[in-house]
Amino acid sequence: MPKRIFIAATQQNDGKTTVSLGLIFALKKYFKKISFIKPIGQRYLIEQGYKVDEDSVLIDDIANIRCNIKDMSPVAVEKGFTENFIRKPNIKPLIDKIQLSFNKVSRGADLVIIEGTGHAGVGSCFDLSNAHVAKLLDAKVVLISSGGIGKPIDELVLNQALFERQGVEIAGVIVNKVLPEKYRKISQLVKKGLTRKGMEVLGVLPYIKDLSMPNIHQIKEEIKGEVIYGTNELLDRRVENIIVAAMKPHDAINYFKGRVLIITPGDRDDIILTAVSSHLRKEKKEFEVVALVLSGGIIPHKSITALVKKAKIPLLLSKDDTYRVASRIHDRVVKIRPEDTEKIRMAKRLINNYADIRKLLKAI
Repeated sequence: MPKRIFIAATQQNDGKTTVSLGLIFALKKYFKKISFIKPIGQRYLIEQGYKVDEDSVLIDDIANIRCNIKDMSPVAVEKGFTENFIRKPNIKPLIDKIQLSFNKVSRGADLVIIEGTGHAGVGSCFDLSNAHVAKLLDAKVVLISSGGIGKPIDELVLNQALFERQGVEIAGVIVNKVLPEKYRKISQLVKKGLTRKGMEVLGVLPYIKDLSMPNIHQIKEEIKGEVIYGTNELLDRRVENIIVAAMKPHDAINYFKGRVLIITPGDRDDIILTAVSSHLRKEKKEFEVVALVLSGGIIPHKSITALVKKAKIPLLLSKDDTYRVASRIHDRVVKIRPEDTEKIRMAKRLINNYADIRKLLKAI
């Protein structure tokens, strides 16, 4: 029977997939065959005609898991799923589906990494919370929380109680996304605080800004935009800061910092020209304009778009108004993708450098 690790978090976007990815590569030294399953997925793609969670697709693509992709993501929570369940509750087909897929992916494996969805209680609305699924699959849990001191301790204690109520053992906890400038202090205090609560601390991981940065391709997908100009190489650029430039040009330029993406109405020639001229300045500057997103479906005069192309600044067009575009980008969830080779390397280094793998091995 393979060992099983259930990766859960206290909130969404605490870094479950980054940790899962890093752990798979770190644990390959100790286990001949590692399998992966995300029993319940909320963000799915269509793969081989099946609805498959995007995290399962990522792991399948880069970790050489060699499992049927359908079995790595048995239940997709699509639109109307919860409503339909509440109207006609029937948990048995879901349990059967998860168990059947788990049996298939675990066949011949020495270790199965099981990725949850959000915190311990997510899925309770259709009777399959993370705690319930971990119990169903007889897995020990690695709990992840983000940054700070009091917040992660509070959240981890609460989630621990929910798992233990189902009779699920916590193998250990990981505190992720700790600000580098506060790392030493937070690491010492959070380890002491969690140890007091009887939790095994498997790692305290620093916040790596680049892991949270989208590239222009991802921004385009998020806003459902059109590329007016931009090669694949330019669209691979990562975005550090995003500003809405709806003010006067001399005011807007004060907000240009780092690798900046600028959102502005398509008829704001003054802002566009300011962005281009500032970008092209020869002297040392504190920013680089990595893309312009034009709202309102308005394309500037061809002479202006020619200048943007000359400056090699990707130009995206959205039919939505500025507020809607900014909201879509603000609400985005940045996920590692198979083509994000540098981010994948970062995830591996993060676990190798800051997680105690030997302590995890003892706990499972």
